[in-house]
Amino acid sequence: MQKALYLIPVTLGDTSISQVLPDYNHDVITGIKHFIVENIRSARRFLKKVEKSIDIDELTFYELNRHTDRKIISEYLKPLEQGQSVGIISEAGCPAIADPGADVVAIAQSRGFKVVPLVGPSSIIMSVMASGFNGQSFAFNGYLPVDIPGRTKALKKLENKVCNEDQTQLFIETPYRNSKMFETMLQALRPTTKICIAAGITTPEETIITKTVEKWKKSPLPDFEKVPCVFLIGK
Repeated sequence: MQKALYLIPVTLGDTSISQVLPDYNHDVITGIKHFIVENIRSARRFLKKVEKSIDIDELTFYELNRHTDRKIISEYLKPLEQGQSVGIISEAGCPAIADPGADVVAIAQSRGFKVVPLVGPSSIIMSVMASGFNGQSFAFNGYLPVDIPGRTKALKKLENKVCNEDQTQLFIETPYRNSKMFETMLQALRPTTKICIAAGITTPEETIITKTVEKWKKSPLPDFEKVPCVFLIGK
């Protein structure tokens, strides 16, 4: 295995490893001793899920989340300077996509270290695939404002991009606010605009449905209050 910064995808929910991750990932993971992670406890659980025989106590973990002082991030790459590989593990899905791991990747690139993205599930890409919306031009917008006026303004701005540029618009929300987000979407968007709800991707609870606002208003609302969800607007 070549020395590199490996971007290691994580299963979405309790999905089986064999369902979404190739065998090659297993070989890479078991060869790494240094990991940059969002949460050490969940990262340890994931690694044990990949390989039960892994000795967790032999591994070194560097925590990277919104509380981490950005001034010390570069120190996490010291093993690379010493000829050892480093892995980045997100909480779910692919590292560096809507994820603080992007800061580490930027430093690694600036220093000329090899960066290797591994294959794995991305709810963002998979939701576009299953939505029926334009897959040649799309934009991920992260989280929208929490306040209703700001959120409504942002939704209308995204809707205009859909209508004027045929660019699919995606965003996410904290699961416990999914229902409120969806209600605001139904109030703010035009009747003919299409909304795709992509919830619980790759899990047993997976639900991916596309309808116009008008048809959504006539349908029972989906139960996705505690399920990770990607919202898409398209035409």
